[in-house]
Amino acid sequence: MIRLGSLAGYPFEGPRVLGGWTPPARPAVFAILCRPEPEAKPDRYAVIYVGHCDDLAAERFPFNHPQAACWVRRAGNRWKLHVCTYEVPGGLRSHREQIAQELVAIYHPSCNEQQYDRSWQDHWIGEYKAPTTGPLTTGRDPDDR
Repeated sequence: MIRLGSLAGYPFEGPRVLGGWTPPARPAVFAILCRPEPEAKPDRYAVIYVGHCDDLAAERFPFNHPQAACWVRRAGNRWKLHVCTYEVPGGLRSHREQIAQELVAIYHPSCNEQQYDRSWQDHWIGEYKAPTTGPLTTGRDPDDR
């Protein structure tokens, strides 16, 4: 198991060597990984692609996926690629898509054509003021004791 994402992350199964992997016919979020420094740091992986699907078996793994050529180029060869999967418990397609977008925003995988930004801009929801958004106060003057 490997955890990907912010804070505690999502518990992904794997990583497994992509070559020879037989994907189950299940919906999941998946990540393609490689080891940038396999001799010096064998336990460290780089996320090079993140996706989600309704059926892993239909994604044309291991090497017929539309982005497979990018994965092989990035890793150096096809036997240096790894895959990990997360089957979202009770998750819908929208949940898988949101998780995949979050992971792309965190890792900026080089083989994902679409990238996402983690920033928040005020104009997305407008300005918001409420009594609870200011600094915490007790209503007392600290000098009055």
